[in-house]
Amino acid sequence: MPRVSDTYLENRWRVQPNHANNYGTVHGGNVMKWMDELGAMSAMRFAGEPCVTASIDRMDFHRPIPTGEVVVIESFVFDEGRSSVNVHLRATRENPRTGEQEMTTESQFVFVAIDADGSPVPVPDLTVEGERCRELRERALDWREEHSGNGQNGE
Repeated sequence: MPRVSDTYLENRWRVQPNHANNYGTVHGGNVMKWMDELGAMSAMRFAGEPCVTASIDRMDFHRPIPTGEVVVIESFVFDEGRSSVNVHLRATRENPRTGEQEMTTESQFVFVAIDADGSPVPVPDLTVEGERCRELRERALDWREEHSGNGQNGE
């Protein structure tokens, strides 16, 4: 059974002019695409099967990421269903010269494991063992609880 930490991935994308909107900051659609791609990789690592996006939870963009800075995305599986895989994702902006980071976007995506015909297939149970696994899963569950319900996040 895969552990939460086995599904943890982190990737970086440097924001280029072709990623930017007319304000010189990364287009939100690019961030969403990068989150979706990395989330699918975490889901596939967990399921051992191809996975497709089923839903995306609330996605708020808290601060812009200017051209020339780096988008850092981290992804990990925190829960599972019969054929579904719940992935927590967080994007931060990173100054490439100093390494200073600031959280910009956070969300949870649901992926479904499929076979070659595109039919859903069962996924394994998620193992939560060790401090790192518990910390990651708790962070994701806290976010889910804070953002569930009426769509208000208390801000």
